[in-house]
Amino acid sequence: MESIEQPKQDELSGLLALLEQAQKSLSQHWLGDGFVIELLLASVITRGHVLVVDVPGVGKTTLAKSLAQILGLDFNRIQFTNDILPADILGGSIYNTSEAKFFFSPGPIFTDFLLADEINRAPTRSQSAFLQAMEEGYVAADGVNQPLSKLFTVIATQNPIDFDSTNPLPEAQLDRFLTSISLGYPDMEAELHLLGEYGEAAKRNPEPILSKDSVTALRSACDDVHLHADLARYIVTLARATREDANIKLGISPRGSMHLASACKGYALVKGRQQVIAEDVQKLIPSVWNHRILPRHGRDNDSTQAHDLMQGIVASVPVPR
Repeated sequence: MESIEQPKQDELSGLLALLEQAQKSLSQHWLGDGFVIELLLASVITRGHVLVVDVPGVGKTTLAKSLAQILGLDFNRIQFTNDILPADILGGSIYNTSEAKFFFSPGPIFTDFLLADEINRAPTRSQSAFLQAMEEGYVAADGVNQPLSKLFTVIATQNPIDFDSTNPLPEAQLDRFLTSISLGYPDMEAELHLLGEYGEAAKRNPEPILSKDSVTALRSACDDVHLHADLARYIVTLARATREDANIKLGISPRGSMHLASACKGYALVKGRQQVIAEDVQKLIPSVWNHRILPRHGRDNDSTQAHDLMQGIVASVPVPR
């Protein structure tokens, strides 16, 4: 038994060392909150997609591209516009005159790591086609399912201050994203660093640290991270409390509970642990649940109100120890 377990443990230790190295490398290519980097890595190894809601110019593209390169994944970017068509995203059938038949030409969605820039600028038909493929893992073309990459991960962005001619994602679509984050502005020292030596260093692409095989192995290891039954019950209790709160019109769905449990496993692995702790749950609740809550009163897309309501519920539910 020990002879079988030890190689598995040694392999996991090697993967965790690479994951820590990837985290340090990414922090050198994107100057921002270290928790954001941890959350993105956790999202990737949890097979989850990320929604970034932030203003232009805070490094969303740099972060996404650098993360893909460090993980050894193929990268594409789609700039969503109000005239983008589903075929511009998914691809479509093209007629080959020499062979007198149609063949499928894959679109930019066929990659490992995709940056979907300003997704709310796309028409609803294109949004729906993209999100359906994102959820199902394939593109249906001419009656044939064209599978996406097994490592397919999306970072979608929205601009929170410019909603002219946009189609904000409805609540049912927001629920498909594992996490929603805001990068925020760098502190003064980091911004000064941007104007100096960092600018030259940023021009060089980061070296791959992981590979497609190691990311796949990390995903398998993530499934084996232990979530104690008391913590699972804690997550469900919190989710049910949001559905019963009079100030919340739409609470956390069962998918939201599953996403939080999965995200906690990925985050524990990023922190070098094989077991989820209560602090992981509390740390990740804002990123995993705030975008799923619809307050009964106030403005739509009011993330501050959703956050306050969620924190009130968290404070009211005893933490298992």
